[in-house]
Amino acid sequence: MDDSKPFEGKIIFFTAPSGSGKTTIVRRLLEQNENMSFSISATTRKPRGKEVDGVDYYFLTPKVFLQKVAQTKFAEYEEVYKGLFYGTLKAEIDRIWAMKKHVLIDIDVKGGLRLKKRFPTESLGVFIKLKHLDVLENRLRARNTESPEQIQKINQMVVLCI
Repeated sequence: MDDSKPFEGKIIFFTAPSGSGKTTIVRRLLEQNENMSFSISATTRKPRGKEVDGVDYYFLTPKVFLQKVAQTKFAEYEEVYKGLFYGTLKAEIDRIWAMKKHVLIDIDVKGGLRLKKRFPTESLGVFIKLKHLDVLENRLRARNTESPEQIQKINQMVVLCI
């Protein structure tokens, strides 16, 4: 790295329907690139399986999440479902840029668009599109983390995006 040039951090975000493989892609990029670091998102949902607070997500109560919204602590956030929030904390972006690394995020489409609007020259968005909806539905059912109603909502959102 050329130390004479100031660091110009980038935000690279991957967006796709839940269960489409964006987390797998992000993990592979992190394994292969020392100059990138993962931005841990905040959410009001409960941890799944072996997820760890501060590693996989920042698991917040709705009250704490909304306090952070009021304090403008988020670079972006979204109420994905009624009462279920996800967001990218400004402090996460600052933390990674302070390490002179590029920010890598997996995020929903609306959140990605908000990041692009807020950081127009610093961000790059990648949308992952599956060839067949049945592949997505099978992945979601196999991981057994969404209810049949949530899977139906995800399928409806994907159809709207395509």
